[in-house]
Amino acid sequence: MTESRKGFRMRLSPARKVVLEMMHHARKVPSLPIARKCDLSAVAAARREAMAPPSWTAIMMRAYGLVARDYPELRRALIPWPWTHLYQHPCSECAILVERVWQDEKVILGAKLRAPEDRPLAEIDSHLRHLQSAPVIEINYFRQVLRLGRLPWLLRRFTFWQSLYLSGFTRAKRFGTFMISSLGNLGAEQLHPLTPLTTYFTFGRIADDGEAELKIVYDHRVLDARCVARALRDLEQVLNHDLSAELERCGPAAPCRGGVDTLPSSPDRLRACPTRRKRW
Repeated sequence: MTESRKGFRMRLSPARKVVLEMMHHARKVPSLPIARKCDLSAVAAARREAMAPPSWTAIMMRAYGLVARDYPELRRALIPWPWTHLYQHPCSECAILVERVWQDEKVILGAKLRAPEDRPLAEIDSHLRHLQSAPVIEINYFRQVLRLGRLPWLLRRFTFWQSLYLSGFTRAKRFGTFMISSLGNLGAEQLHPLTPLTTYFTFGRIADDGEAELKIVYDHRVLDARCVARALRDLEQVLNHDLSAELERCGPAAPCRGGVDTLPSSPDRLRACPTRRKRW
């Protein structure tokens, strides 16, 4: 029997439909990338000495949240309805992209973590490992994504629209204030990823000597290049000082500890985000 020369059609899975909808809104954002070569030797050395070293994504997530405390622009969003204005959230809400296998297909599913700046590294790392290992159907965020993907096209489009463009609080609660993802463990780097959120934080491979490239893709309608460049500069300092100090407390005889006291108190810092949770 000769092999068929024709391919075949495949139905879009609910997860793929959500990605299509996300890209529809992301391409409307006039985003620009800014990258910085950073020396992370101090935090890399502390991570190697830790008893149970957290993932780089957990470390970066917490560091970004700490920097966003002093840069409220990173917690803002442009809301066009009912009139164009900026909304500033009281804390960071991190959107996380996780690759999972669902019904024999590798899909990208989204989850969220509230106020990573107020959580110890061990808790953040445990949350990420749970998202990577627990059954997909047992994770509430993943169930919501799949449920959203099963909606009719028009209803799905409306759900995204009213979540992103009507209320800043609803936008932060459902989608987050920033997104984080990395292909560094695969030796690759994203050049200009798209997101409907104000910022997308990504990083490439962390070399053995700690050299790495950190990148923020930002919405130019909300903040400017110099603000992002300063945030990247301070991010390097936070990683090498505050995060390395927290990792040193994760030595061979102690688990990771940390929290809101890892940075000196400042009258300019906003209060921690309330922990009350709401469903969609």
